[in-house]
Amino acid sequence: MSAAGAFLGGAKSRLLPASIPLRFFGAAVLFHLLAWLALAAGAAVWASAPASLGWPLAALHLVTLGVLGMTALGAGAQLLPVATRQPAPGHRLLAALWWLYTAGVAVLALGMGLPHPPLLAGGAVAVVLAFMAWAVLMVRNLRGARGMPGVVAHVWASLAALAVVLASALSLAATWLGWQAPPREITLALHLVFAPYGFMGMLALGLSYILVPMFALSDAPGERAQLTSCGLALAALVLAGLAAVGLAPTALQYVALLAGTAAVVLHLRLMLQALRSGMRRELGRSFTLVKIGWAGLLASLLLVLGLVLELPVPRLATWFGLCLIGVWLLSFLLGMLQRILPFLAAMHLGGSGRRAKTPSALTRDDALAVHFACHLAAIALLGLAIALDNAWVALAGAMAGAVGALAFGFFYATLLQRMRLPQT
Repeated sequence: MSAAGAFLGGAKSRLLPASIPLRFFGAAVLFHLLAWLALAAGAAVWASAPASLGWPLAALHLVTLGVLGMTALGAGAQLLPVATRQPAPGHRLLAALWWLYTAGVAVLALGMGLPHPPLLAGGAVAVVLAFMAWAVLMVRNLRGARGMPGVVAHVWASLAALAVVLASALSLAATWLGWQAPPREITLALHLVFAPYGFMGMLALGLSYILVPMFALSDAPGERAQLTSCGLALAALVLAGLAAVGLAPTALQYVALLAGTAAVVLHLRLMLQALRSGMRRELGRSFTLVKIGWAGLLASLLLVLGLVLELPVPRLATWFGLCLIGVWLLSFLLGMLQRILPFLAAMHLGGSGRRAKTPSALTRDDALAVHFACHLAAIALLGLAIALDNAWVALAGAMAGAVGALAFGFFYATLLQRMRLPQT
């Protein structure tokens, strides 16, 4: 059975109230704009000191926690019950988690930007508590899983990585407060591996086995291949973690990179096969962003190799951060989100025949065209800013990104408005 058929066959009976996933996705849209504005505020130091306390670090976490994390919470709560054939989590608890998580991200980012370590620590605690409660809901759902073992395995791996991310985040917050904590270089290395590649990466790879075949109208990739890719990626994470704590770091870094590259290559081969075999070939700008994200994932691994080899490339760590977060995760997520939102809204509206509202009828294509151009311009300008170490170019990139975020927000607001209009 195709992933599209499996999704449509069981999704309607497991839909959360529309207000739950839409509030998570709506907050992600707002944090997307705030991230670009925070980057504009810190453009003067972004290229040379992106990891120090200040607005560049706040911008990074507004993307990772505010955009990526917020979307992960909403998408996981809605898509995982479909994959596991289990009831959706309680919507009242998810609504409470949204309030806690949204406030936590806002306070944490403000504490980083000002900077004000006690404010940062308070926000970090709220974010950690929200993630822990969400993880408990996901574990309860996974324990009764009855389908899609490849997706389920990826989510289990993502949750295991999340535990490392949360522990390392609290340790880093303690360091900024001046408290006793494990060595910062170890916790930072664990955080940099397990947050993007572990938690978000494994979740993105796993849910892709639902989303890509669903939108392309193709058969799902073979479960054995999915599990093989998951096993390779999990091995890479474990080896990278051992290297980070000082166990044969050089050798394990190379082996981890090799295993991670094999996992990514296999995953992308399965994704391209699904796209080539699908009945829907024209997937538009949204999947152009998805493909750009995939290219960024591969490129990030090449930059990891450069970091391991300690190549004398100026601002190599900043190049890596832009490629990993901006090109891969953000491009991939925004491409998927502009497909998920109209599809989910149309499923909630229901209807039949000519009364049904289609995803295309709920989409504001001109706003997405502006977002597409601005997003690519922003990434290109930030790359140029790194190469030139020029704050003005970084500011121009941040402003281009902000205009694109406004356009994406207009697309989202239009979707909400059209959902409320009577069906014709």
